[in-house]
Parts: sequence; structure tokens; C-alpha cells
Amino acid sequence: MIDIKLVRATLKDLDAVRAIARDTFIETFAAIITETDMQQYLAQNLSAERVAAEMSNPDSLFFLARAADAVIGYLKLNVGRAQTELQEADSVEIERIYVKRAYHGQQVGPLLYNQAVATARGLGKTSIWLGVWEKNARAIRFYEKQGFTAFGTHLFRLGTDEQTDVLMRRPLLPAPHQAAAGTDKND
Repeated sequence: MIDIKLVRATLKDLDAVRAIARDTFIETFAAIITETDMQQYLAQNLSAERVAAEMSNPDSLFFLARAADAVIGYLKLNVGRAQTELQEADSVEIERIYVKRAYHGQQVGPLLYNQAVATARGLGKTSIWLGVWEKNARAIRFYEKQGFTAFGTHLFRLGTDEQTDVLMRRPLLPAPHQAAAGTDKND
């Protein structure tokens, strides 16, 4: 297994965040959307200005997964009004969790996910939620194994292509060392 380090990203990491976001998004969606839709999405959602604004928002948190000197994945969390849908005071949204394809199966995704849970607990939140593309069976299975259940859907626009995301939520039990009795079997 490779040595992976997670670091909280700041504005000084803007170029690294943009690069991993673009690379992993292209890897994930290039085969299923048109080049025009891809370029439109990248220009609108991953421009330097847009990502800098997101990183400057105190209600959004970014984490980078690094192996040696390479950034191999990232995580974006939202709380409060930065959440894309629910904007619940007691919830954290995992808006983005992506890993370079070459590192799939090397526990990078679960490491990023565990960071999301730890961050949510550290903020005193009682649930975590996300939207996942309805055709991403691998991700849906992963989240179901972590205790997430579907509670709705929403449309996600990739250029002119409308896709359906399944909205999933998981309650957060206190961390095992915080629980009076029992443990959280999902962590």
C-alpha cells in the first residue's frame, strides 16, 4: 500500500486543487459526455475564479490526498449555507470526493471519506449527506456499505446534459470513544 497523506488545502493550494479537480473530473466523465459539454462544465465550475471563491468560503473545506509529491485525490465539504441543497445546520455535505483512476483500490477514497466523517464529528454535526450519479453503481455500493440511505434525487447539469444524482444521507453516531455505550459499526 502506498503512503498517503491528507492535508487541508488553503488558497496557496489553488493550482493543485484545480489540477486534481480537472484531471479527475475528465477521467470520470469524458467517456459519457460531449467534449463541448465537458469544456463548458470545466469553464463554469473549475475556473480559477470559481475555485478560489469556493476555497475562500469559510463554510467550505478542501482536503488533498498526496502520495509522495503527487496530488492523487481530493475532498470538498460544505456546511451551513455553502451546502448545495439541504443547508441544514446539523449536516455536512460531501460535495466532491474524487481519486485519480490509477489510485482506485488503494484506499484513497475511504481515507478521504473517513476525513469527511471525522471533520463532521469535529464540527458537532449529526449527519453527512451527498449526491452521487445514479449510474455510478460502484460509488453507491460504497456509500451504502458506510450506512448511507437514499432520500431523494436532484438534477446535475454537465453542460447541456442533465443527469440524475441520488441524494444519500448517513446519521453520525458519536465517535466510539465518545459513546456512552456501544460503538459506531460503520466507521
